Amino acid sequence: MNRTPFGRAAAIETPSLRVGFLLANNFTLSALSLFVDALRLAADEGDRSRPIRCGWSVMAARPEPVRSSCGVLVSRTAPLGDPTSFDYIVVVGGLLHAGNQMDDASIAYLRSAASAGVPLVGVCTGSFVLARAGLMHGRRCCISWYHHADFEAEFSDIVPDADQLFVVDRDRITCAGGSGVADLAAFLIERHVGASAAQKSLHVLQLQNRRQGSDAQPHAAAGSAGGDDRVRRAILLMEQHMAEPLSVETIAHRLQLSSRQLERLFQDTLAVSPAVAYRQLRLGYAKRLLQTTRKSVTDIAIEAGFCDGAHFARQFRAHFGIAPRDIRAPDSVALDLPPASAAAPARDMTMAQDIIM
Repeated sequence: MNRTPFGRAAAIETPSLRVGFLLANNFTLSALSLFVDALRLAADEGDRSRPIRCGWSVMAARPEPVRSSCGVLVSRTAPLGDPTSFDYIVVVGGLLHAGNQMDDASIAYLRSAASAGVPLVGVCTGSFVLARAGLMHGRRCCISWYHHADFEAEFSDIVPDADQLFVVDRDRITCAGGSGVADLAAFLIERHVGASAAQKSLHVLQLQNRRQGSDAQPHAAAGSAGGDDRVRRAILLMEQHMAEPLSVETIAHRLQLSSRQLERLFQDTLAVSPAVAYRQLRLGYAKRLLQTTRKSVTDIAIEAGFCDGAHFARQFRAHFGIAPRDIRAPDSVALDLPPASAAAPARDMTMAQDIIM
């Protein structure tokens, strides 16, 4: 028995969801904090944060703190323990090219957990840790669009999925990272604790209702940049600036190229101009939003960097041969209301027209 703050005896409750965390060197702090905060909010009534319905431990083979990618150090709360005492073991990844991600003892621990049938979860680049440990063979693997090419280059026998927030494949779960970590945490909370606990966690975190794992990643990668790294980096810049498109001149300048050089590289690699490639990326992104969200066509047009809904509709029909409204599933009706433009920052319409015309 334990004691409440008022001295009354209270029965010790076994957590319905128990999670162990392993942190990669230079791990992403937000991925850990979002996951743990969702658990603590679901674990207790109000904001008291007692690990009643959920329990969690940050484990490490050594007692020294682990450095996050932003420099914040996190100490372990427990050594490597019996993996079967957890419902899930979560690997929190981070920087890919800053030395070994995880020590040998932790890798051995993951393999023993897999042998014992404990589900393993990779968030952010934790999927790389699991794949490097040989623990992703024959399973689907969710990767951030930002690291899609890195994964393909390293693991030719695993097909990465960069279109979803997270993927559940039997006893392996992989998540692209970012805010999708909160959605994954809520998914597990709903599975083990209940829907109301999951909803409470997200709402206290000021997030909307849980997105599905199959929902599209924001700015998911579309298409291949071929073999030229400069074209690949140009496309990454485009993917990171969908709503407010960069001019071709700006992209070339950031890559230390002239506009003419960039035009020639795109023609040689993709057989299209940078402006056409950019427009195709934004149209593809808009199509995914139409298929996976209930946002209005006007809102999607603005989010994909088009100056207005009418111009977007013309470009969309010309590219896909169908109107934006007609591509939605029958049950995905959205109110096509104008966005709250008065509260939004003014766009550089000249730059937008340079890109999309």
